[in-house]
Amino acid sequence: MNLFSAMDVSASGLTAQRTRMNIISENLANINTTRTPQGGPYVRKCVVLETTPVEDFQSQLAADLTQTPVGVKVTEVVEDPRSPKEEYDPGHPDANAQGVVLLPNVNPIEEMVSLMISSRSFEANISAFNAAKTMALRALEIGK
Repeated sequence: MNLFSAMDVSASGLTAQRTRMNIISENLANINTTRTPQGGPYVRKCVVLETTPVEDFQSQLAADLTQTPVGVKVTEVVEDPRSPKEEYDPGHPDANAQGVVLLPNVNPIEEMVSLMISSRSFEANISAFNAAKTMALRALEIGK
């Protein structure tokens, strides 16, 4: 793997984590949305990430430099299968005949933890990218 492949891997991680943070932000923004165009409350969304599989470490070392770099990508954004929360609030405009309102299945604590994990992963990818960039610049200075 050359330095540019390392940068590609870090860039794929940055893109995936940015998408994940956007979805988490959307979930937090719709935490009180009880009516959507599809009908019913907002449904929490989750990002599914996928990596390129690697056989084993030895085969990766022996791989050709033209091989596609290993990275991560967003394969899909899925809806959380958990059912919406129910709350008794007969004065709410979206309450049913029994006075029960269906609220989104978004847990703010869970979303904030996911946001922190995604943010830390984003920062780690930036550090790895900068390290590869520094190594490339130092390699160019060897010939001076």
